[in-house]
Amino acid sequence: MRVKSGAYTRRRKKDVFKLAKGYYAKLGSAYRQAKQQVLRSLKFQYVDRKDRKNVFRRLWITRINAAVRQSGLTYNKFISLLKSANVKLDRKILAYLAVEEPQVFNQIVEFVKTFSNKKDKNSVQTSL
Repeated sequence: MRVKSGAYTRRRKKDVFKLAKGYYAKLGSAYRQAKQQVLRSLKFQYVDRKDRKNVFRRLWITRINAAVRQSGLTYNKFISLLKSANVKLDRKILAYLAVEEPQVFNQIVEFVKTFSNKKDKNSVQTSL
């Protein structure tokens, strides 16, 4: 007995064309090209979802660095002092504060600077 696969094939192709909607020329209208392009697009989507985390982290670091340098510190020194001052704010929050709430961010920077001065005095006293 002959097995016909019309309904299954139609559904499968319909799903591919739905994902390929808006693609240029035959990439959106010819099944074979559309299928290849959809697989390629899905691969890029997966990789870029993973890469987005790194992109945002770099953006946050850049924003924090720009804001901290106005106060005379470097990003590296600032993060080091934050950790030693036991401040539990992450880079995302710090970048938001640097852009949207500069007064609050400057207060954090000043707090960290005072902690830095205390730390420097302690290290001088212990070395004598």
